[in-house]
Amino acid sequence: MGEFVNLTVSDGVGTIRLDRPKMNALNVQVQEEIRAAALEAAANDEVRAVVIYGGERVFAAGADIKEMADMSYADMVKRSGPLQSSLSAVAAIPKPTVAAITGYALGGGCELALCADYRIAAEDAKLGQPEILLGIIPGAGGTQRLSRLVGPSKAKDLIYSGRFVDAAESLQIGLVDKVVPAAEVYDAAVAWASQFSKGAAMALRAAKEAIDSGLGVDLATGLEIERTQFAALFATEDRTIGMKSFVENGPGKAEFKGK
Repeated sequence: MGEFVNLTVSDGVGTIRLDRPKMNALNVQVQEEIRAAALEAAANDEVRAVVIYGGERVFAAGADIKEMADMSYADMVKRSGPLQSSLSAVAAIPKPTVAAITGYALGGGCELALCADYRIAAEDAKLGQPEILLGIIPGAGGTQRLSRLVGPSKAKDLIYSGRFVDAAESLQIGLVDKVVPAAEVYDAAVAWASQFSKGAAMALRAAKEAIDSGLGVDLATGLEIERTQFAALFATEDRTIGMKSFVENGPGKAEFKGK
């Protein structure tokens, strides 16, 4: 249990909750607590899907600029790797993940949301990568994950300008996947994650790895990744259960064990 970031589990859904008033600024301590929570969520077999949530007021307004302002080049050479890898630990959770975005998701907060598989935003949410306004660029995955998600032209527009994007535009360009009233964001995220609480955990893991790994390689290599993951699932108990249930009872009625 961290001071500012905690993991709670209910009915197969783990919630990584940021709680550093007032704006969930991502200082070094928060970054490392995010890493710890992500690793715990990945290792805990009771967690079948994960919600990343900053509370009713704000998701995360970005890095702690007061902490960064006095850092030298040498300081950031040392810190930039851990900064990036702390959020990448969320992207590496081998389970379905969803960001529940309220208020602001800016800079590092937007980069954290980009690490999720799916993003649900409040109607009044604002997202963006405003680092350029500080004379820097995104350093925790923004230039890479954003361009892969919305395409290079849209990513360049957002990163070059540093402008904030409202929920409607975020949905239009594919930065978020669903927009709901602010009061419904967390419940909507839990509902999405709950779809997988009794799913075929090994198959979900394989699907995520095949998609994510395939994005960075050519088609032939991606197809080989898919083939390997597909064949490996024939060694799982869930595959046996799923196919037997389909033959005997039709689709969608299997009771998986996650093994």
